[in-house]
Amino acid sequence: MSRTATFDREEALEAAMRLFWQKGYHATSLKDLEATLSMRPGSIYAAFQSKEALFRATLDRYAVRMETELRTLIRSSPSPLAALQQHLRGLANLSAGDLPSTACMLVKSLLELPQAGELRIFVIGQLERIEAIIADALHRAVAAGELDPASDPDRLARRIQTYIFGLKIQAQRETDPQRMQDLCVDLAKELGNAKKP
Repeated sequence: MSRTATFDREEALEAAMRLFWQKGYHATSLKDLEATLSMRPGSIYAAFQSKEALFRATLDRYAVRMETELRTLIRSSPSPLAALQQHLRGLANLSAGDLPSTACMLVKSLLELPQAGELRIFVIGQLERIEAIIADALHRAVAAGELDPASDPDRLARRIQTYIFGLKIQAQRETDPQRMQDLCVDLAKELGNAKKP
């Protein structure tokens, strides 16, 4: 019985995540959630306490998925720097397809939320966790001798994260796949320029 409830909860979180990702926090109404989750308001509140708590859970789900994909790519490559370049090049294949949006859910949420709200602080924390994964890979690249020791891995990590989010926004508006491909390749090459001479 509890297995079914867990599966249903996971299914509901996935559906809610896709809805919030597409519409944003404020534009998603309780009616939208009811329709998407096939749940009544009382059941939604019993399962998730509040719309804000549900949104927070979906943000965490999205961030964990991003972290897992990035960690897996980095761990599967003998070169942390090459893994990050591969990730940048891979964004050329990003298309909405079955996704609610190509834009990053965390960035979309950050732009929408009030400056001094708890949810905004939570989103910033999620973004910092992802940046830390990139920074860790770059520190390992320095230790492995593939990145110039004079480079600042933490600063470079912020730049790469900016590239990633920028590429996802570009994918949202770009209609020419070749232009998107060229941009991703250019940014991957730029990262390659940080290699140890």
